Amino acid sequence: MQYRTFGKLDWEPSALGFGAMRLPILDGDSSKIDEPLATRMIRTAIDAGVNYVDTAWPYHQQQSEPFVGRVLQDGYRDKVKLATKLPSWLIKEAADFDKHLNIQLERLQTDTIDFYLLHGLNKTAWPNLRDLGVLAWAEKAIASGRIQYLGFSFHDDLSVFKEIVDANDWTFCQIMYNYMDTHFQAGEEGLAYAANKGLAVVVMEPLRGGSLTRPAPQPVADLWAGASTQRSQADWALQWVWNNPKVSLLLSGMTEMQHVEENLVSASKSGVGLLSPDELDLVDRVSKAYRSLSPIPCTDCKYCMPCPSGVAIPRIFSLYNAVQMYGDDANAKRSYNLFMSPENRADQCVECGQCEEACPQQIKIIEWLKTCHSFLAESASS
Repeated sequence: MQYRTFGKLDWEPSALGFGAMRLPILDGDSSKIDEPLATRMIRTAIDAGVNYVDTAWPYHQQQSEPFVGRVLQDGYRDKVKLATKLPSWLIKEAADFDKHLNIQLERLQTDTIDFYLLHGLNKTAWPNLRDLGVLAWAEKAIASGRIQYLGFSFHDDLSVFKEIVDANDWTFCQIMYNYMDTHFQAGEEGLAYAANKGLAVVVMEPLRGGSLTRPAPQPVADLWAGASTQRSQADWALQWVWNNPKVSLLLSGMTEMQHVEENLVSASKSGVGLLSPDELDLVDRVSKAYRSLSPIPCTDCKYCMPCPSGVAIPRIFSLYNAVQMYGDDANAKRSYNLFMSPENRADQCVECGQCEEACPQQIKIIEWLKTCHSFLAESASS
């Protein structure tokens, strides 16, 4: 196992962290974790040197935290730093902070949580937690020993990310980052912004929810086949993230023992600056090849925003384009129907035309929004 630095802390995290969001399940029911298999997977990873385990309140329909509490018995709790997250969306009053933390400590069978994150901060969740006094509360929780260090995970635009980073002396943050999403959410600029302020940066979705491991379309497959060094698609994606010195560790949500075994091999070979200039250029060409498959030529310039009707135009186009690039209908539809607010979906468009007047790419936005909604919403229940 290779180890890295973690912001200002005198502690070295394993390059690979175990994310307990996509554990193996039984009967297609996400609340029924295959505990014997998942236990072997996590303990195998820890025995191989993984020292960071990440879970959260909602994972596996609230069964991930209790399971992690059980799997870290028999001495395994002492071998890792444990991370979990405050369920930001459930916080309605200040008393909810202690209420949820105390439940999490009980679920995880521990007296202290090493790394505690405010989960999924965005322009709505952050002001609510801030105004309810979350930072003062966290100081008391740290003083009492119930948590050791405070951080946050993030899902919003770069400007919101910078605002949150500047609002507190955080120990760490967790962001989405992979070679296809260098300008999405916090992105490359946000990663550097946080790291330069001394925050450790934990990367989630290095494989873009598995999209970067799916059978590649022919233009991409041809590029990988021509590489002087042959790697699996997953290894290319992981090594690209680890190549960045500002990344503290990456999380992988592993579902099969094969994932654990392969990721451990990748982590053992990882390092800052491992990829040559030619290899980095290859990954860049792969990214462009994927993007060339996008039917909507949106560059995410956001000239169309804000939409007077609240439609999240660039985000919707990104989801639709992702289906065409990666062939992963389920993830796109899940994101659209479960994680996008109804008031931001494409069917809220009133066809005012303001967006089309502003679009430098001259995209027929109104018609594309109809196409996107028809496709993304058609199987909301499937």
